[in-house]
Amino acid sequence: MATTQVETVSSGADKAKLAAVAALVVAAIAGFYLLSKQGPIIQWLVLLVGLAAAAGTFLVSEPGKRFVSFAQDAWREVKKVVWPTRKETMQMTLYVFGFVVIMALFLWFTDKTLEWVLYDLILGWRK
Repeated sequence: MATTQVETVSSGADKAKLAAVAALVVAAIAGFYLLSKQGPIIQWLVLLVGLAAAAGTFLVSEPGKRFVSFAQDAWREVKKVVWPTRKETMQMTLYVFGFVVIMALFLWFTDKTLEWVLYDLILGWRK
């Protein structure tokens, strides 16, 4: 059995950055509610500036850099996907609908057959 070791190296600076991110998010939300008398423009401005500062702080931390790298790799993989044409999509959709109709009829027929066998032939409830 193969064992995989995961190394997580986080420095004190990264922990401090993540704590600052959490503090900035809390401060932005608190500022939004505490500045309700200043008007909605000021409220939203404080919220957006606080969240932008939190995002910027997160992106300069090591977990933020790993997240950006992961997002870039994911986008690169999405570009490699060969998407079906409109014709292929319509054909597959019609196949699925056709299969659903056939299965619905099969299950209805099976249900009615079992109902007839159990209730009419075996139990004799319906006459």
